[in-house]
Amino acid sequence: MGGITIWAEAEGSESEPKAKSLARSKATDRSVRSTQASSTQATSTRLTPKQLGEIAEAEFIAKAVGMGFVVARPWGDSEPYDFIVNPKKSFIFWRVQVKSAHVVGADGGCSFRAHDHNQKSYTAEDIDALVAYARPMNAWYVMPVRVVEELKSLMLYPESRKRRSRFEKWREGWEVLRRAVRRARVRI
Repeated sequence: MGGITIWAEAEGSESEPKAKSLARSKATDRSVRSTQASSTQATSTRLTPKQLGEIAEAEFIAKAVGMGFVVARPWGDSEPYDFIVNPKKSFIFWRVQVKSAHVVGADGGCSFRAHDHNQKSYTAEDIDALVAYARPMNAWYVMPVRVVEELKSLMLYPESRKRRSRFEKWREGWEVLRRAVRRARVRI
């Protein structure tokens, strides 16, 4: 299965001198990157955090659908989760929040926020699973919400043999989304 290609265009104005415009057009040629390219950090500096998150969400959709899941997106952005994920031919539905890291820290780790926009940690009332995507290493961590409840952030070290996080067992844990969701019963 092929990767998703993201097209980016260098900014420029019509009033720029021709030499500067040529330099920009060469930069534009270099700015076309595959999402699986190793130059993620160079691309990351040109895009806003929102755009990077949208790219990660698109890559999540492609990955999940490629693995046989049905992926739906709730209307608007007022829900605490990004997607509803369902293994085909089942009545299992997961509310999934996708988080991504696009830069590797000096310690070789990727840092992820495990909270919403109000700095509130995710709970089982909000989501069923958190998917953390370390984009520079193309590493996916699929965790049930109970693993990240009460956390504000987490560090993952996908390429380190010395530094392992306690979340490593959830790397490529897509089978989590094939199991029945354990939700607390809501009393009316």
